[in-house]
Amino acid sequence: MAKHLEKELDRLKKLIYSLSARVDENLELAVKSFQENDAELARKIIDADHEIDDLEVEVEEECLKALALYQPVAIDLRFIIAVMKMNSDLERIGDLASDIAKNGMYINQSRKPKIPLDLHQMTYLAKAIVRKSLDSLLNIDAYLAREVLKDDEEINSMKAEMKAEIVEALQREPEHAEVLITLLAVTHRLERIGDHACNIAEDVIYMVEADIVRHQFDE
Repeated sequence: MAKHLEKELDRLKKLIYSLSARVDENLELAVKSFQENDAELARKIIDADHEIDDLEVEVEEECLKALALYQPVAIDLRFIIAVMKMNSDLERIGDLASDIAKNGMYINQSRKPKIPLDLHQMTYLAKAIVRKSLDSLLNIDAYLAREVLKDDEEINSMKAEMKAEIVEALQREPEHAEVLITLLAVTHRLERIGDHACNIAEDVIYMVEADIVRHQFDE
């Protein structure tokens, strides 16, 4: 039984790492398509999202099978529970990356308002925080995971600043309302990506330390 469980856990690790890699790549390319006005690349990201969905389903099925067949305890049980939760967050990051690609296609085809549309710093931080959360998973590193929780505060601050600028622009240039609202949606999605990265980091901490830290950094 122990050897069978060990093999199942190894398979789960490979699957979640594969899903992580796909999500990381799609986010990177979605941001690139947005920043470089690459409609063809954006379409590829949108079309490829179903592959992430298929992987997410496969990971969930493997987790349920491991729970049903082997009744794991202690750290093995925490690992499977953490993977199930990470799985959902990774799938959502993939969806958000696809949405950003769609938003980028619309914004880049429209007349631009005077407000700066450069989201380079915020997109860089969103990519960085996702990568750090995935590194904490790959290395089973709770210390690195705790850094992710702190880094997310900067993304939240940037989102608030950008929202204030967009609200001002809406009053000043109502003729660009649709583009500005779409831009606001991009900033919201980048913030949500940071939130999902935090969820992954929290699950790493739970997996390693059996410490539930969710909501402790909300204040």
